[in-house]
Amino acid sequence: MAQHFSLAACDVVGFDLDHTLCRYNLPESARLIYNRFAQFLVKEKGYDKELLTIMNGTVLRATHGTKMLAPEVLAEEYGRKGWKRFMPDSGMACRSGKYYFYDNCFDLPGALLCARVVDSLTKQNNGQKPFDFWKDIVAGLQHNYKMSAFKENCGVYFPEIKRDPGRYLHTCPESVKKWLRQLKNAGKILMLITSSHSDYCRLLCEYILGNDFEYLFDIVITNALKPGFFSHLPSQRPFRTLENDEEQEALPSLDKPGWYSQGNAVHLYELLKKTTGKPEPKVVYFGDSMHSDIFPACHYSNWETVLILEELRGDRDGKPEDSEPLEKKGKYEGPKAKPLNRLSKKWGPFFIDSVSGLENTEDSLVYTWSCKRISAYSTIAIPSIEAIAELPLDYKFTSFSSNNSKTAGYYPNPPLVLSNDGKLTTK
Repeated sequence: MAQHFSLAACDVVGFDLDHTLCRYNLPESARLIYNRFAQFLVKEKGYDKELLTIMNGTVLRATHGTKMLAPEVLAEEYGRKGWKRFMPDSGMACRSGKYYFYDNCFDLPGALLCARVVDSLTKQNNGQKPFDFWKDIVAGLQHNYKMSAFKENCGVYFPEIKRDPGRYLHTCPESVKKWLRQLKNAGKILMLITSSHSDYCRLLCEYILGNDFEYLFDIVITNALKPGFFSHLPSQRPFRTLENDEEQEALPSLDKPGWYSQGNAVHLYELLKKTTGKPEPKVVYFGDSMHSDIFPACHYSNWETVLILEELRGDRDGKPEDSEPLEKKGKYEGPKAKPLNRLSKKWGPFFIDSVSGLENTEDSLVYTWSCKRISAYSTIAIPSIEAIAELPLDYKFTSFSSNNSKTAGYYPNPPLVLSNDGKLTTK
């Protein structure tokens, strides 16, 4: 991999939609996501009404429900070595029957709900019965997110978004819209690849970009079912045409740009070869999910990847203005959303944490599992698209591959905690 990355060198620029191009009002959207599942569990599955009240690495912290486990209990349950459910540093965690990998803003409210379900069941049965509730969580997912849910106004989530999109969504600033047009005018192929269904994608794009949003994108792929879009063979996941947002027949290949559903990266890349006239067109993909976007696009398709990392926003709050590069001063537009915390009072820091010592052993600082994944599979990481929207297309970003640095790829600055990591270990 090169030490520098430039959009000017890319032939194709692809985007995820949710929490990438489309930014949500997180306090409102997280509450809605939690409520939609809690209501389903209470009304359809008979769970306690208390749920309706809002409130590979070494395992550093864990809970039983919402109760934090002491270091001694943690060591007894998981041991002092890497948890065997996770793949080694060279791999990526996968969702399985043993655990669920929460890694994006859509998922995280579900982690709180699961913890509170465990609390409720523990209180009811004194921990004597198995915690067999995951099937009900899956049923809630199917109820709220099935393909017909948007059209049928099914569940809680879609009806509420349609009723009041401005409560939950931030429109794209003019700088981002101008940047997208600039990319297109520079001859780049622009793609939108989202796991959201076609009708929901259309609502989001019309609200954040305008009714003419389709002009911006040469290729739109909805219901992409990532990460399978990147990892599955064409025979396992063919593209399908759409008619009135309904999926039609499977396609043996892609012949032209357009709007499609499902599909696979292999057939898409063949289309990109034909469209660009190049045997190996260079593709960059922007996304917010390490599990669904960044890791599979890098690992399976060898694309450049730009991670949208909300935790970078506001990292230098309270620091001098000149801590930001000169070319970005005053470039953010619109109301600033409250940034995510990089330090949780319960779970600790996002990038670096400490392993508690036991019996006269000292605590040691370590890169978190998430931090190591960022430098391993992202080309660069940025807080939002508007952070780079007014830079020239030939701006050269220092990539994470530069001298194997874990900080080089963060733009506009590395997290403060990573700037003072002299005593870090990498276990």
